[in-house]
Amino acid sequence: MDQYLDKKEGDKNFPPSYIVIKFNRKIKHETAKWLVEKITKEKKKGGAELLVRCHPSGNDSNLIIHVSAHNKALLGLAEDLEVRKRDKHGNLREFTMDELSEFTDVDGMDEFLTTSEKQTIVRHEIENIRALSNESNIMGYPHYSLYEGQSIMMACLYYGIIKKMYPLHDEEAVRKLGARWYKRLFEQQPYDEIRVYFGESVALYFQFIGFYTISLIGPTLLGFLQMVVDPGAVAVFSILNVVCATLFLEFWRRKCSELAYLWGTISMTSFDEPRPNFRGTMGVDAVTGKLLPQAPRFKTHIKMYCVSLPLVFVCMIGAFIIMLLSFWVEDQLRTIPNTPMWIIYAPSVIYAGLIYAMNMVYRRFANFLTEWENHRTQSQFDRHRVTKLVLFEFVNNFMSLFYIAFIIQDMDLLRYQLATLLIVLQAINNIQEAILPFVLRCYSNKFASLRSKSSSSSLDSKKTDIKKLIEAIGVKELDPEDSRIKQAITEGMMEQYDDPYDDYLEMFVQFGYVYLFSAVYPMAAFWAVFNNVIEIRCDAFKLCRVYQRPIARKVKDTGAWQRAFQALSTLSVVTNCALLSLNPALKSQGHDLKPETWFLIFVGLEHLLLGCRQIIHYAIPDKPEWVRLALARGNYKAKQALKLQSSFKSLNGNYSPQKKWKSSFERVTKVLRQSPVFKE
Repeated sequence: MDQYLDKKEGDKNFPPSYIVIKFNRKIKHETAKWLVEKITKEKKKGGAELLVRCHPSGNDSNLIIHVSAHNKALLGLAEDLEVRKRDKHGNLREFTMDELSEFTDVDGMDEFLTTSEKQTIVRHEIENIRALSNESNIMGYPHYSLYEGQSIMMACLYYGIIKKMYPLHDEEAVRKLGARWYKRLFEQQPYDEIRVYFGESVALYFQFIGFYTISLIGPTLLGFLQMVVDPGAVAVFSILNVVCATLFLEFWRRKCSELAYLWGTISMTSFDEPRPNFRGTMGVDAVTGKLLPQAPRFKTHIKMYCVSLPLVFVCMIGAFIIMLLSFWVEDQLRTIPNTPMWIIYAPSVIYAGLIYAMNMVYRRFANFLTEWENHRTQSQFDRHRVTKLVLFEFVNNFMSLFYIAFIIQDMDLLRYQLATLLIVLQAINNIQEAILPFVLRCYSNKFASLRSKSSSSSLDSKKTDIKKLIEAIGVKELDPEDSRIKQAITEGMMEQYDDPYDDYLEMFVQFGYVYLFSAVYPMAAFWAVFNNVIEIRCDAFKLCRVYQRPIARKVKDTGAWQRAFQALSTLSVVTNCALLSLNPALKSQGHDLKPETWFLIFVGLEHLLLGCRQIIHYAIPDKPEWVRLALARGNYKAKQALKLQSSFKSLNGNYSPQKKWKSSFERVTKVLRQSPVFKE
C-alpha cells in the first residue's frame, strides 16, 4: 500500500499536508495510537489508508499530526466519491480511473485535482472512519460510548479528545487570490478562483452579495430621486422598490441554476451521502446500494415539530417580551421629571447588550436542536438550522422597528433607527469581523512567544511527555525545518470558518432594513450599497488572512436563505402599504376620504402588489433556456449510452470474456462525447 511504501522512502516523499489534526494535550497513549492506526490502516480493516506525519516533540505541547495521501490514491477516492471534472473536450462528467487519459495527461496528474478537492477527499475519508460492531466505546475512554457505524473522528471532536481538525492554506495561492480580490476595491471579484480555492459554498455567497449589490443600484437611484420630487410621490417609489426586490430574487434564482449547472452541482438531492454526524444503524442504502447509516425519517419529523418548533417559538416570545419590557422601562423613565438623558437611554443600551448575548446563546441552542434532530444530509441540516436562526433574528432585529412604526407611530424615530443600524452598526460589524480579529491574533502571537520564553521549565516537561507519546504511537516526525510545522501552529490559532451563515444572516437583516421600511427611509439602499462594497473586501480579507481555510463544500443554491429572503420580500409589501397609509403627505391629499375608504385603498394596493409578485414569479422560469436544453441533452445522451450498452451486451453475450463488446462500446461512446451534438 502507498502508506507503507512511503514509510520506507522517508520524509522526503511525504506529500503536501491536506488535513491537520490537533489532539487534546491529556490524550491517553492507547487512544492516540488507536486513532492513528485507524487513519493509516487498510480500509478492509476499518481504516482510511492515509499517510501520517507528526510534529517534532519540541514544537507544541499538543500532539499534532499531518494527514496526506498520494495522488494515485486521491484519484481513486475521487472516483469513489463521484467527483465531476471537465474532460479534454470540455464536458463535465463523473471522473473514472479507466478514462483518466480523457481528462488529463500523465504530466498533469498532480494538478488535475485542486487542493480544495484533495482536502475535501481526505477530510471525507477521515470522517468516514466508522465504529465497527466490536467497538462499543472510544479506546481508553470506556464512558465515551460508540454505536456501530458512528463516525469515530467526529465523536472524538465532540468529546474533546481531538481539539481541532483543519486544512492548511496554500500560501502562494491565497496570496495571489488576495491580490486580485480584497486589494482591488472596485474590480469584479475573481469568482472562478474563489470557487477553486474555497469551494462552491463560499463562492456562491460572494456571487450572491455581488449580485445583490448590483440589484440595489435601482433602489439607490430611486432614493435620490425621491428626495427631490413631491413627497406625495412616495407611493410610486415604494411600489417600484417592492418590484425591484421581487425581480432580484427571481433573477437570483435563475443565476443559481446557471452556476449549479456550470459547477456540476445541479443534480444534488436529499439522497446524497449522509453527514458524518448522522446517527443510525449501518445498512444497505436503497438508492446507491452502499453500506451507509440508516435512520427512519419520521423520528426526525417528530423531534422537529413536537419539540424543536415549540421551543423556538418560546425563545421568540421571550425575546419579544424583553423588547417590550425595555420600551416600557424607557417610557416610565421619561415620565420622571429632571431625569438625566443617560438614565433614560440606559434600558436601550442594556437591551442592545441583551440582544447580542441572546443571539450567542440562541445560536448554540439552534445548533444543538438541529444536531439532535438528526438530519441525514448536510443540506437538510443547513436548511433547518437557518430556519431556526432566521425566526429568532427576525424578532431580535425587526420587532423593535415594527413597534416604533405601528405602535408608537413615530416616523422620525423610525428613520433615525434605520440610519443608525445601516451606517453605524454595519461599520462596527465589518471592524469586528475582519480588522479586530486580525489585530488580536497579531498581539496574541507576540504574547504567546513571550510566555513560552518565560515558562521554559514547564515547556521542557511537556516536550518530554509529547516525545513519549510520539514514541508510543510510532509515527515518523516531520523535518524540524519543514515550513508546514510553523504554518500548522499559526493557522491552528486562527478562528474557524465553517460556512457563511453569519454573512448570509447579515445580508438578510440588511435586506429587511432596505425593503421593509423603504417608504420611510428611501436612502437605505444607498447605505446598503456603500456597506456592501466594503463588506465584500472585508469578508475576502478575513477568509484569506484571519480565518482557517474552510473545507470546500458543494451547494446548488442558497437553500433556506432563498425562502427567507422571499418571506421578507412578501412582508415588505404589507409593511410599505401600511406605512403609506400613515404617511402625512399622502393623508393630506386624501383628507376628504373616510378612514374606512382610506384603509380599503391600501388593502387593495397590497393585494394588487402581491398578485404582481406571483405573476412575476411564474413569468420568470427557474432555469434559463440554455440550462434546460443542456440538461435535456445530457439526459438524452445518457439514455443513448444505455441503449448502446444493452445492444452490445446482446450482440456479444455469447463471448465469455466481455472485453470485445466493452472496447467497442468505449470506442462508440468516445466518439459520441467528442461530437458537438452531445457536448454540455
